[in-house]
Amino acid sequence: MLYPTVMSDKPNLEEVTSFDKTKLKKTQTEEKNPLPSKETIEQEKQAETS
Repeated sequence: MLYPTVMSDKPNLEEVTSFDKTKLKKTQTEEKNPLPSKETIEQEKQAETS
């Protein structure tokens, strides 16, 4: 891609509009650090007080 010698305030959207979504690969997302459940929080609170 050729860059103009003078930069403008507006971004060049040409590549975004011509992007081919079909070349993307499917992925499985997996939450690595899930938040604790309400029950887990209650159990920890009980353990702290006893």
